[in-house]
Amino acid sequence: MSAQVIDGKQLATTIDEETAAQVATFTHTTGITPCLAAVLVGEDPASQVYVRNKRKACEKVGLTSQLHRLPATTSEDELLTLIARLNAAAAVHGILVQLPLPRQIREARILDAVHPLKDVDCFHPENVGRLSQGRPRFLPCTPHGVQQILHRSGIPAAGREVVIVGRSEIVGKPLAMLLMAKDSPTCGPTAANATVTVAHSRTANLAQVTRRADILIAAIGQPKFITAEMIKPGAAVIDVGINRTAAGLCGDVDFEPACEVAGAITPVPRGVGPLTIAMLLINTLTAAHEQQASALG
Repeated sequence: MSAQVIDGKQLATTIDEETAAQVATFTHTTGITPCLAAVLVGEDPASQVYVRNKRKACEKVGLTSQLHRLPATTSEDELLTLIARLNAAAAVHGILVQLPLPRQIREARILDAVHPLKDVDCFHPENVGRLSQGRPRFLPCTPHGVQQILHRSGIPAAGREVVIVGRSEIVGKPLAMLLMAKDSPTCGPTAANATVTVAHSRTANLAQVTRRADILIAAIGQPKFITAEMIKPGAAVIDVGINRTAAGLCGDVDFEPACEVAGAITPVPRGVGPLTIAMLLINTLTAAHEQQASALG
């Protein structure tokens, strides 16, 4: 068997075209151009690449963007002061704080400080709570990107067994909530209604658990952790991991052997990553809608 390799880059391009049309309509109707403000603390090379890619993506769909660079020595209070200023800025609709942050700064305190209406990463407790209750304001970017990949590749989640390997607050937990929900606000009920198992590195008999999956999602942050022997023949395998090794970028799935077992698979790069950025742009537009409605109401 040779798996269908899903081109996330192409899917993201299609979604960006849809978003650009929606941005143009919103701007024409309101006279407002949605704006994403990115905050980068320190000189982490990977973070700089991510922020640069996000700024380019904003330009592509007609959003404006700001970049606020701070030195690695920035204090927590200094960063909170910047967040407060961006919260108060009417021209800024979305705030993205690039992670990781330097050691002296508590991530939770910073993410909690971002106004819920500008929290386009969907990290604020209010937005996470809304998601858990099935009434989301924003959909978390990477989990929503995974859901879009499945939906647009013709891989239904409804009634199928999904195993997510990884229990992070950014991917594993919110993705489980999206896929076990009764409906998806963007993809419909066939992209939800799954039976979801969240596994992790301490799961007993992990390979037995993953081999049950019709859809296996790797989000554990360890290079080539998922081997071919852990995959059910014909399963769809979504690789969320991005690991920098001496040999270059790789995912959490041992890609080449996995292709001989899986029915469909996402590569690294050109897999989930481009969809994460595409969903961030959608959230920025949604944030502009929400803030306009709040101002009018």
